[in-house]
Parts: sequence; structure tokens; C-alpha cells
Amino acid sequence: MVDPSPWPLIAAFSALMLTFGTVLFMHGYKGGSFLAQLGFLMILFVMFVWWRDIIREALYEGQHTESVQNGLKLGVILFIVSEICFFAAFFWAFFHSSLNPTPAIGSVWPPAYIVTLDPWQIPLLNTVLLLSSGATVTWAHHSIVAGEKKEAVLALIFTIILAIIFTSLQVFEYISAPFSISDGVYGSSFYLTTGFHGFHVLIGTIFLAVCLIRLILNHFTREQHFGFESAAYYWHFVDVVWLFLFLSIYLWA
Repeated sequence: MVDPSPWPLIAAFSALMLTFGTVLFMHGYKGGSFLAQLGFLMILFVMFVWWRDIIREALYEGQHTESVQNGLKLGVILFIVSEICFFAAFFWAFFHSSLNPTPAIGSVWPPAYIVTLDPWQIPLLNTVLLLSSGATVTWAHHSIVAGEKKEAVLALIFTIILAIIFTSLQVFEYISAPFSISDGVYGSSFYLTTGFHGFHVLIGTIFLAVCLIRLILNHFTREQHFGFESAAYYWHFVDVVWLFLFLSIYLWA
């Protein structure tokens, strides 16, 4: 096993500070904003040093044996399962409101006063972009396994470019949308679900960019490239969530 680490405990206390600080800030207590900001900064610090230690353990110390790698893979899988539960809550809220619309919104869905977005314009283009990025990240994975570093770098660059274009189009869609997050349950469910998905795309893009840097620095081998595999798992999860999101919130709604 790897050496004992202080970062899990510090990360837990940082998350507690962030949660308590946010609640205190929302209720108008003095010092709540400071506590939330301190907790957030500590979480960012722990993320950096913890992942730095993991890279050192794998790259220089040789501590990532098959048993350790299996534990890390299980951790990533459980994390993605927790993310599935997170998005399930938003989809549940959407379908609860859309399948049984209340008289307050005209007993119809979408609500009578909402002008919806055309799913065959930007949403369809974003679907093509995200699915294409899933193909390019798979291309990068196979290139790493085959020992083709140049192809892997090229595929990762394509993936990151597609992700940036996707995020840019999503921002443009938000700016030009004919409704806002305050327009009842439709606006809140639309912006919360698509917004959190966009946030996950942003995190995934950063994840892939770090993998690109590590790939250029020869951190990955044909046998050991778990850091990239984690990014690929996460990116495919983002792809699948978008497919459900496009079919339900954009197309069906």
C-alpha cells in the first residue's frame, strides 16, 4: 500500500468549512463569507498537493502496484456512481414537473409562457461535438496503449479543442436564450441541469489538459497510465449525461 497521507483528513475539514461558511453566509452571519472562501481555497490547495503526491507515488516511487491501481479504479468508479446520483436528482425534478404539470404553470409542459430553444440548432451541434470528443479521447487511449505518443498527443489536443468549442457554444446559448433561471420550474430545471453539466465539462477539460501535459512529459507508459484512464472514464460519463440531457430536456420537452 501507499504511505499514509494527511490530505484526506484535511480535505474533509476543508469541505466542512466550505459547507458551514456557505450556510452562515446565506443566513447573514458575520464571518460566513470568510469561512466559505477559506474552505474553498483549502480544497484547491489539497487537490493540488494530493494529486501531486499521487503522481510522485506512481512515477518515481513505484508504489502503484496492481492492488493499489485496482483500489484507485474502484474509487473512480464509485465517484462516477455518486455523480450519476447527483444528475439523477435533476432529471427526477425535471420529469416530476413535466409529466404532471401543475395549474400554476397552465397544466401544460413546457409552461405556456416559455419559448423553448430549437434542439436542432446549437444543442444538436453540441451533441455532435461531444460525441466526437468521446471518439478522439478513445483514439488517444488506444494510441497510449500502442506506444504511439505523437498520435496520443494529437488526439488529446483535438479532444480539448472540441471541449472548448462545446463550452463556448453553451455560453452563447445561455446569453441568447429567451428565458432565464428565474422563469419558474422550467427555467430552474433547465439551467441547473445544463449548467452543472457544463461545469463538469469544464472540469473534464482541465483534467484532459493536465493529462496532455503529463503525456508530453512522458509520465504515461503502455502499462501504467491510470491518470489518463480516469480522465477518459470521466469524459465518457459526461458524454452519456449529455445524451440523456439532449433527448429529454432539449428534444422531448
